[in-house]
Amino acid sequence: MDELELEFELDSRLANDCIVLGDFPLSRLLLMNDANYPWFILVPRRAGATEIYHLSPQDQHQLIDESSELAEIMADSFSARKMNIANLGNMVPQLHLHHVARHEGDPAWPGPVWGKQPAVPYSAEQIAQIRKRVESMLVGEVSFVAGKK
Repeated sequence: MDELELEFELDSRLANDCIVLGDFPLSRLLLMNDANYPWFILVPRRAGATEIYHLSPQDQHQLIDESSELAEIMADSFSARKMNIANLGNMVPQLHLHHVARHEGDPAWPGPVWGKQPAVPYSAEQIAQIRKRVESMLVGEVSFVAGKK
């Protein structure tokens, strides 16, 4: 574990809006607490990183591997018509990649999901089901380790 990982702290806005599901070798996997969409976020555990180019070349490749694996599994698992993957950072500068499985019937289709609908928080039962689903989808993939419940 290097110094940048030791100093890593999840941005308070992400911590407030999301549920921690586990860790890939580089990134923390979060679930956006909005049941309107299957919406996951990867946050590289590197202190001070706000842009992909702030990561080492090795970490850049690892992030793409983790993002690609997550997107493929989400697309299959949620029968997505399109996977939206975005790194904006205008409101939360900490480097994070949104992964949203989109469907033609979702509340924001075909526009972006931000600000379209009020967030619908998951119930404790829904979160438990998602944790179980994520663990069955990802454990063993790109060395994903499920988080504490």
